[in-house]
This record gives sequence, C-alpha cells and structure tokens, in this order.
Amino acid sequence: MTQSCGELFICATPIGNLEDITLRALRVLREADLIAAEDTRRTRQLLTHFDIHTPLLSYHQHNAAGRIPELIRRLKSGESIAVVSDAGTPGISDPGQELIQAAIQEGLPVVPVPGPSAVITALVAAGFDTSAFVFGGFIPRGRREKREAMERVAREPRTTVLYEAPHRLRDTLRLCAELMPQRPMAVCREMTKVHEEIVRGNPAFLLEHFEENNPRGEFVLVFSAVDESSIPADAEGAGEGLTIEERLAELLEQGYDKKAAIKTVARERGVPRREVYDAAIDLPASPMRKP
Repeated sequence: MTQSCGELFICATPIGNLEDITLRALRVLREADLIAAEDTRRTRQLLTHFDIHTPLLSYHQHNAAGRIPELIRRLKSGESIAVVSDAGTPGISDPGQELIQAAIQEGLPVVPVPGPSAVITALVAAGFDTSAFVFGGFIPRGRREKREAMERVAREPRTTVLYEAPHRLRDTLRLCAELMPQRPMAVCREMTKVHEEIVRGNPAFLLEHFEENNPRGEFVLVFSAVDESSIPADAEGAGEGLTIEERLAELLEQGYDKKAAIKTVARERGVPRREVYDAAIDLPASPMRKP
C-alpha cells in the first residue's frame, strides 16, 4: 500500500561488534531517504564498512529542538527516515525518544527495527533474575543526586541496570559498598568488543578490582534482585553459622562467580584466601542456580 507520508525507522545498530547488525537494519539503512544520526562521524564509519551511501543528518541532544520540526516536515512530505544512536537501540537514554514521541503525536508511522541493546546484553550476561528488572539510565553526576539514586537502588527489590562513565566508576562502587555492601553486582565493560569484561561480586570486591585495573571503556552496572539471602539486614553477620563450604555455596547461588566468592569469604572470615580456595576446589566455577 502506498503511503502519502514517510516512515520513521527506529534502527538498532551494533554496540561494538559490527557482526551484530541485522540484515533488516542494513536494508533499511540503504533504502531510507535520510539517516538521522546522533554522531554522524561514528555512523559514517558504520555505513562505509557496509558500503551504504544514504545521506546523513546530525540529530543529538544539543540540536534536537531545532531538528525535530525539520524531520517531521520531511516525513510528512513522504521521505523515509532511519534514526540511529551512537550505538544500540535509539530512544534509550538518548534524544531519539523525543523524535519518536513527536512522530506519534503527528500520526506518522513509527517502525522499530530491533537489534543490539547494551541494557539487555548486560542484563542477561550478569546472570541475575530476569523475570522483572528496572533500567535507571545514567547515574546522576551530582553528589547528592547520585546518593539519592543509589539509595533507591539499594531499596529496589528487582534486578536493576544502570549506565556509568569510567572516570566515575570507582566513586560509584565506594558508594555501593557503603549503602549495599552485600548486594551481588556485575560490572559489564566494553560489551561485544575485543576487550569485553564481566566482573561479578559484591561492591567491595568490584572496587578492589577496578582500583587494580584502571576503568576504561563503556560500563553497564547490573544489581541483583533483592532477597533475604542476598542482602542480610546485618551485613557484618553475613554467612554467620555456616561453614566456609556452605558460605561459598550460598554466594554462588546468589550469582557470584567462584573467584569473587572466595575473595568475599576470605574477607568475611579473616582467613587467608588459600584456605578458602582449598575449600572451594570441589565447587563449580560458574554461579549455581536453584531449580
């Protein structure tokens, strides 16, 4: 059916590995009359790699107010437009959302072209409960706003996903260690890229890791769902009454990897890591899950 107006395609692009782009996304990017890109330099690299020559127009948070009327006008005139973000799915923590809302208000067709998403990639890789989760976007920069946001995370019972910048990561982990010391977390770095890294453990363990390893790249933080076993009311009494083997098994069930569990138990018990390591030899390396 021929339409008098154009379509707005919400086109997901790779978050790192170019092989993750879909065949449909490539077709849409080739056939669109225009690509509205958050970063035209980055998008041009993607287009060049796949030999796509569709015209580009910058569309980002600093020019969105002026660009939206122009893009809506072009859609109404019959042009098809693909909107892309720096990476991943547009409309998540970027100005694509405003354009989508404007198109909907004008009655214009909005077509999602699904694909990579840093939120979902980190969520499933973390290994925590995915039956319900919360995405909180970027952690606020201001000290007071940041503390308030992390206090909400500490009270949130569902698995929570947040974005953080590398130069603020350590400060955030220090705050997490203060507010939720026993909360299992996963720090996902450079997802799908050459230096992809997923580190799991409680905030103190993660802070120690990134004090020894300078944070670089793009980070997604995943906080486990809350239950009585994962976040005791008295963090100092964690694992009280359990043998070392039982405490290790408990941490593995909560989502810790074996290395993080050994380090945590050694710190809790005040014993050498070698002693805990010897007790962990017969335990699985990956997190255990209750049936």
